[in-house]
Amino acid sequence: MSEDDRGPGAGGESEEDSDRDGPEEHSSTTGSRVPSHSGASGVSDADGREPEERADAEMTKSQNSAKKGSFWKELPILIVIALVLAFVIRTWVMQAFYIPSSSMENTLLIGDRVLVNKLVYQVRDIDRGEVVVFDGDGSWDDPNTVVVPESSNPVARGFTWVQQQLGAAPTGKEYIKRVIGLPGDVVECCDEQNRVLVNGVPLEEDEYLYPGSVASHTEFGPIEVPEDHLWVMGDHRAISYDSRLNQNNPGGGAIPIDHVVGRAFVIIWPIDQAGGLGVPDTFDQLNEAEE
Repeated sequence: MSEDDRGPGAGGESEEDSDRDGPEEHSSTTGSRVPSHSGASGVSDADGREPEERADAEMTKSQNSAKKGSFWKELPILIVIALVLAFVIRTWVMQAFYIPSSSMENTLLIGDRVLVNKLVYQVRDIDRGEVVVFDGDGSWDDPNTVVVPESSNPVARGFTWVQQQLGAAPTGKEYIKRVIGLPGDVVECCDEQNRVLVNGVPLEEDEYLYPGSVASHTEFGPIEVPEDHLWVMGDHRAISYDSRLNQNNPGGGAIPIDHVVGRAFVIIWPIDQAGGLGVPDTFDQLNEAEE
């Protein structure tokens, strides 16, 4: 056979050989193709979470721990701030007081707690008919004063002090009465109907006096209330040791205005007794009579 008879594969290669020039196919031992992969597959934790999820969880846990630690560090500061605010409010703004005696029945009963406004008389004068708390030290020697025994145990003393600040125990120093006469007023008892007179005007006191009580079991006056003093009386006149029975003390029974702690304006305990301590209408009539 001549070379011209070899056909198209005349260069020494046959068509079968040319078919083998393509890329080689790699097979596994079973003859199947193994696909090529690009990139790396993800790796999961033992709990099935991706690394990013685990990192986020650990960061959240760390933040929560930091917040808890910060709270315990800030707690003493918060307590100090609360105590300072409580001291400021009690000293200059408002304070709760415990009623230890029956001299203001039935307006106030033993065990009642009242709130006393300490700011009100810094911006205005005291009015007749208001119920005030005052320090009687130096002007009154009330035999009915509740004596608070002082414990030798410092813990017990501290507990008593806290109760006093919260109005849950008597202080033994302050009194609570109703203002009847202001500086310069002339007070006396009694007229033909057994009524207290202020500047000649009789007071109709049935609204707040103890049921069945008369205006006074002791006659007094006429007495002019000294400058910067108040004439005060309890609502239960039969047992109230007030201005009437302290006339031999400094002030002639009247109390210095600068001894007034503040105005008792609301009963806060017990709940069924809660309510405001307003000025009775009889004093409105007195003020109108002076105009």
